[in-house]
Amino acid sequence: MSSAWSIHVRGVVQGVGLRPFVYRLARSHALTGWVLNGEDGVEIHAEGEETALRSFLEDVKTLAPPAARITDLAVHAARCEGLPGFTISESQQWDRPTVRISPDLPVCDACLEEIFNPSDPRYLYPYINCTNCGPRYSVVLALPYDRSRTTMRTWPLDEFCNGEYHDPANRRFHAQPVACPRCGPGYYLQQGGEILRGNDAIRKTVELLKHGAIVAIKGIGGYHLACDARDAQSVAALRQRKYRKEKPFALMAKDLEVARGLVELTSESEALLTSAARPIVLVRAKDSLAQVASDNDELGIMLPYTPVQHLLMAAGAPEVLVMTSANRSSEPIAYEDGDAFERLDVIADAFLVGERPIARRVDDSVARVGAFGPVILRRSRGYAPGAVVTLPIDRPVLAVGSDLKNTVTLVVSGQAFVSQHIGDLDHYASRRAFEETIEDLLKMYEVPRDQLLVVHDSHPQYVSTQHAIAFPAPAKQEVQHHRAHVASVLAEYEAWHKRVLGVSFDGTGYGDDGNIWGGEFFVGSLDAGFDRVAHLRPAALPGGDAAAQFPVQAAAGFLAQLEQMPDFSTGPFCFPRRYLNSLKLVHQNVRCFSTTSMGRIFDAAAALLGFTREITFEGQAAMWLEYLATKGSDCEPYPFPFEDGELDFRPLLEALVFDRLRGRDTHEIARSFQRGVAEGLYSAAITLCRDLQLDTVVLSGGVFQNNLLMSDLKQLFQNGPLQVWTNHAVPPNDGGISLGQVAAIASRTNVEDKAAQSQHVTSIGI
Repeated sequence: MSSAWSIHVRGVVQGVGLRPFVYRLARSHALTGWVLNGEDGVEIHAEGEETALRSFLEDVKTLAPPAARITDLAVHAARCEGLPGFTISESQQWDRPTVRISPDLPVCDACLEEIFNPSDPRYLYPYINCTNCGPRYSVVLALPYDRSRTTMRTWPLDEFCNGEYHDPANRRFHAQPVACPRCGPGYYLQQGGEILRGNDAIRKTVELLKHGAIVAIKGIGGYHLACDARDAQSVAALRQRKYRKEKPFALMAKDLEVARGLVELTSESEALLTSAARPIVLVRAKDSLAQVASDNDELGIMLPYTPVQHLLMAAGAPEVLVMTSANRSSEPIAYEDGDAFERLDVIADAFLVGERPIARRVDDSVARVGAFGPVILRRSRGYAPGAVVTLPIDRPVLAVGSDLKNTVTLVVSGQAFVSQHIGDLDHYASRRAFEETIEDLLKMYEVPRDQLLVVHDSHPQYVSTQHAIAFPAPAKQEVQHHRAHVASVLAEYEAWHKRVLGVSFDGTGYGDDGNIWGGEFFVGSLDAGFDRVAHLRPAALPGGDAAAQFPVQAAAGFLAQLEQMPDFSTGPFCFPRRYLNSLKLVHQNVRCFSTTSMGRIFDAAAALLGFTREITFEGQAAMWLEYLATKGSDCEPYPFPFEDGELDFRPLLEALVFDRLRGRDTHEIARSFQRGVAEGLYSAAITLCRDLQLDTVVLSGGVFQNNLLMSDLKQLFQNGPLQVWTNHAVPPNDGGISLGQVAAIASRTNVEDKAAQSQHVTSIGI
């Protein structure tokens, strides 16, 4: 006797080949029914023998396509309709979409085999794709995910592609971006007034790159600026034209073999490099490339992930390319052709342009294998806009993040969709990108503003805060910056009630008292909130946030608390005039702000060791200090005592100054400083957890991007009584703030909403 099941599949299940997979699977189990894309996943109606249905369901769970991520599978009995066969039905729209959009996927091996097969119809075709690979998030215009709702909608399928699209045995069965050279978009090279198309464009691009040119190349989520990484003159020209003085460039290696010659790949970093996200991976360098990453022992490297990148490498392009986001320094990546031509005209010598429009800008992601596991430093292509977690909240929530390394998070039916990396909001173009991303997510998921709760940082002058306050939504809440850092980790672990010690170390955040925080210890949980129980000893910060640009300016407030200090304007320190001017402000208490920022302590240490100039990118001085420390031998840590709820920086900096005066090697000094910070944090954590009866420490904030510091902490904690939780799905830097903002209010808001609804129902009843 036949039975019928209604199966609801949620997760990353659209645009990843799940419907054709289900179709073939159902037919192999002799089932009838249908499968379609719904607005919150994939719906299946299956009819057949009970044993066949059970076997079918098990295969759906265990044999799903590699790009699919099934997070929930609900099964209910249904009415048998006596259907004659199994079909893929048209997508249906019901209420608000909540489906998880697949991130963009790297080109698969099967497509690569075809693209280099002279007898294949898609030979050398730069837009080859199938259900297992290719663009997703960067081409989706609306949900559900169908071709008519993508940027491929203006290219009708020819007879060949249409046949594959409707053939259940073909891996392009219902692959929405499918195309071929006869019916789909192509690439062309524009150099001055000359335009070359097809493979001529690829060959000419290779020739230009080999002769030192800088080429803007359109990718999945935007344009890259590419040049030969081993041509120092070309790389220097790119730095000058892009106004990128010292910040490291990302590299693209032809293949794993080339990558292994550049960096020290471990099995873990190699797995990250070849993962479906294909991020830029930070790895210790073997080879020194002039102008690429000065004062840094790591290189950021990635492998080709689009067909056109593979075509360029196969045609003889330099085997290591600088492949950096196409923009002027600090601006968002260019992704629209007209904007790219206008903004990049003074940077690029030529443009390799793909005709398929990009729906939204999506930068490359950046990751590394850290001491506590893989960590994402910039979450974008390959990861966004995946739902990181399902939160205990019913109403839609928009969290607008921080002003640095901004992301936004939209919560729909509890699912927290974290956007791609947007950037720093102190630039007009980035602010526009921020606003566009918010509108894009709200439109995509059809979220009505009259139901929306908007969450923002407590800093009143943040661009993101001001946008949130002006946003036409009925409810708004603020979340303190460092509590959001801690909350982001707990959200990843889905630990709503777990009471922890949260350690949030970064450069700047607006504190409860109006001062600049950044070295904070909290105790609490997501549902009960977090109380500040300890912090770094406060110091004066002359000029406030502006001191982050000048390490010697930041150093003035800390060094002013030390006794019997030398004249820092003389050797070996040689501080510039700015230090004396800043020290005068500290003594007169003019334009000074109190700070507990651990990030500024690193700046002060860097200044004492020789970094006395202005920084040219955020975190540069701390990265330079870490670079010094990696070259020092394992040595005794400087003292960083924890007493009466404060980490006292004075002994730490006094020891550093003394060793500098007596001529100790700067690498050894930097190493002792880093170890001192780790030992001080560990001592504080042990004391606080013992006194407050806690067993878990949460670490988050930009300081914990320091890989050497994390390695030291791993060594200290690994044999102790405490477990350590860190970020893995979102960055520990401010890129994770938006997730932390929604997590910090989710449990409490849901309880309040339900209480309000209950009270409303009761009053009606009366």
